[in-house]
Amino acid sequence: MLKKIGRSTFALENAPSILGFSSTVGEKEGKGPLGGCFDQVEEDSHFGKETWEQAESEMLSRTVRNAIKKSGLQSEDINCIFSGDLINQCLSTTYGLRDLNIPFLGIYGACSTMAEGLLLASCFAESTDGKFIASTSSHFSTAERQFRFPLSYGEQRTPSAQWTCTASGAVVVSSKGTSPYIRAVSIGQITDLGVTDANNMGAVMAPAAASVIKTYFNDSGYSPDDFDVIVTGDLGLVGSKLLKELLIKDGIDIASQHRDCGSIIFDIDEQDVHSGGSGCGCSASVLCGYFLPKVKTGEIKEMIFAATGALLSPAAAQQGETIPSISHLIHISHKI
Repeated sequence: MLKKIGRSTFALENAPSILGFSSTVGEKEGKGPLGGCFDQVEEDSHFGKETWEQAESEMLSRTVRNAIKKSGLQSEDINCIFSGDLINQCLSTTYGLRDLNIPFLGIYGACSTMAEGLLLASCFAESTDGKFIASTSSHFSTAERQFRFPLSYGEQRTPSAQWTCTASGAVVVSSKGTSPYIRAVSIGQITDLGVTDANNMGAVMAPAAASVIKTYFNDSGYSPDDFDVIVTGDLGLVGSKLLKELLIKDGIDIASQHRDCGSIIFDIDEQDVHSGGSGCGCSASVLCGYFLPKVKTGEIKEMIFAATGALLSPAAAQQGETIPSISHLIHISHKI
């Protein structure tokens, strides 16, 4: 059962199992340093479809279906899927999953969506005998069109800008199973330190990551030394530096354990992505393609996964609003 160990932190005493996981990425991501880790690298950015939104839906559908297959299950074995994306009304998710006939709860946490979905799936699996999926996706071309400029505009990016990944990840969580296990979760708070620059998502999201990591250490009694890796999502080079600076002020040093999905999915020096990768699919694909296999084999015994999201609205940005952010935390272990 769920055991409340803080206002928003819960220990999962039965430690739900991650039965299977899958990742799909685009050609640019496949050429990065983690390219060999992903289940599928798709060279056609349209994924055989006519529009970018249809392409993202197809990518998500493939990823979810593969996660189910790798878990040895059928769609009808899944009790619920928690999923969302960056596009208006999460249409990539809705259209991508509509033919699976799986009970569905749509979620939105911007680039933190994978952590939010995994948190919810884990809590449901802890509370009942069932199987649940957390999944998400992002596509460079759908996100650019909605949040920035038309692709043909050819705008110049600032050094702090990040590249929205064409990527997707899906995880199947069960109340019973083998490693990896979910040990605890911590729900983040909306954080807003007044940043207005939509081209500096790292600065926007770093305070949210710092907040939830600090909260989990305070509530659980763990320290950075108890973990092999402390993984954040999509802070990029700028945000990762800020995160470590913020936590040092509170006496928490994660420099030795910290890895950021946005900082490692691309070759920063060779692939011209400025501060790194971003998008819902960035942390989801890196979690499923790179980190979870290492937890499964025991190479990583204890890890924190804290994906981060900038709760950015084009309308609010045009009205001069600041950009809020959120981060949720999952404690994943090789053994119970």
